[in-house]
Amino acid sequence: QVQLVESGGGLVQPGGSLRLSCAASGSIFSIYLMGWYRQAPGKQRELVATISRGGSSYYGDSVKGRFTISRDNAKNTVYLQMNSLKPEDTAVYYCTTDTLNSAAKPMTYWGQGTQVTVSS
Repeated sequence: QVQLVESGGGLVQPGGSLRLSCAASGSIFSIYLMGWYRQAPGKQRELVATISRGGSSYYGDSVKGRFTISRDNAKNTVYLQMNSLKPEDTAVYYCTTDTLNSAAKPMTYWGQGTQVTVSS
């Protein structure tokens, strides 16, 4: 089993910045992808960003140029630096990881989410 622990959410004014962290622990053989989703009130969950083991990243259109995803493979941790935040970025942010277990079976795990609120 793999556990994901998110941190860094909070309240910030429009134009401000936050940095989210997510640490994976447990029975991990190999992590090949980590990323972030978000879900705003009354909205569908949407993909924010992903990053591969080798560092290749992908961003949703709504956050390109403002958010940066990174990872520390030694710590099994992924980060999301969020700059120029807008009220529409307000959501619960969920960390996710795609792994291979010791039997080379693909597994997907989700964190519990951390609240980000952008408001004046």
